[in-house]
Parts: sequence; structure tokens; C-alpha cells
Amino acid sequence: MDVSRQETRGPKARTRRLMLATATRLMQAGAVPSVTEVAEAADVSRATAYRYFPSQAALVHAVVDEALGPILDWQSDSDDARIRTRSLLESSIPRIEAFEATFRAALKHALDQWAVSNAGGELQEPAFTRGHRIDLLRAAIAPLADRLPPVEADRLAKALSLLFGIEALVILKDIWGVDGKEAREVVVWAADILVSNVARTGMGGTDG
Repeated sequence: MDVSRQETRGPKARTRRLMLATATRLMQAGAVPSVTEVAEAADVSRATAYRYFPSQAALVHAVVDEALGPILDWQSDSDDARIRTRSLLESSIPRIEAFEATFRAALKHALDQWAVSNAGGELQEPAFTRGHRIDLLRAAIAPLADRLPPVEADRLAKALSLLFGIEALVILKDIWGVDGKEAREVVVWAADILVSNVARTGMGGTDG
């Protein structure tokens, strides 16, 4: 699997590509490597490694972005929010499954950092944050923007975010024991219902 979306010319680009490929290999094996561990595995000096990735969070971010790959470039010409959302999910889920171990490792890293902070501890490195799904889902439901109050469009995007990403696959596979095919079908089905209902009623729900 290609893990580089960066320019490949020159020694600097090759070194970065090597480090990303090495970090991806380690994360696909379930680990969340430190910058030092990736440097050692790639036979790159620590000083060089930290010039490319100043923290573990920066490294994990880069690996996740590479794993997301074409998902980040998703676009649709449809003016139907349901079709756009289905397109996003159907094109994204196979890629997420292909790099499932990487996304699970990144999720574990985020949860581990949360546990440290929640216990009153101090993180030794910047927090790992996520959020690509926000822009992608807002783009998917963009055709509803002129039909929904902003608060309802925001609520719909938030509801869809529960279905987009590794978390949904973790729940369906680990708790329900379904395979990848059924997990994809359930996610798309649920998204269809959400978007169709909101598009029909013009409401994202009530607070009551």
C-alpha cells in the first residue's frame, strides 16, 4: 500500500517517505511508535527524525493523513446530500479498513492521552487531535445548507460523524461481531436514514 502523498524527489523527500513508510508498517502491526523508535527502525538519526517530526503527535498525524489518502480529496458533483453522503462513506470505508490497524492504533493513542489528562497527569508531548471528518461531512451535506438552520445542519454533521471513521467499525466488528461487508452496509444504511429524514422534515431533531 502506498503511504506517501508527498513529493518524492530529493534526499529530504526520500527520508520523510522512508520514515512514514516505517511508521505506517509499525502502526499496521498495532504499535504507536515514538519518533525515536521510527528513527531506529528506519536507520535514520534521531536528530534527523525530529527535524521531520518534532513530536509523536506530529508523526501519528502524518501517518493518519497518509493512511486517509484519497479520502481527504473526496468530492462530489451531486446536489443530493443523500447521494453525496453515501459516496463519501462508500469510498472511505474500504480505505479505513485497509489501514484499520493504523487507525485503531491512533485511536488508542488518543485514548491513552485522554486517560493521562483525566487522571490529572501532564502530557509529555502535544495532544493528538483528529477532525478531518468535520470538513468532509459538512461538504457531504452542503446541499442542505439553504434548507436547514445552521444549528440543525451542524447537528446532522455531528450525528453522521458517529458513523464515519474507525469508531463505527470498532463497535460493529468488536461488539457485534460482524464482518467488514455487513459493517459497511449498516453504516451506509444508517446514514441514509439520517440524511433522508432531515432532508424530508427540514429538522435535525429536538431538544426535548
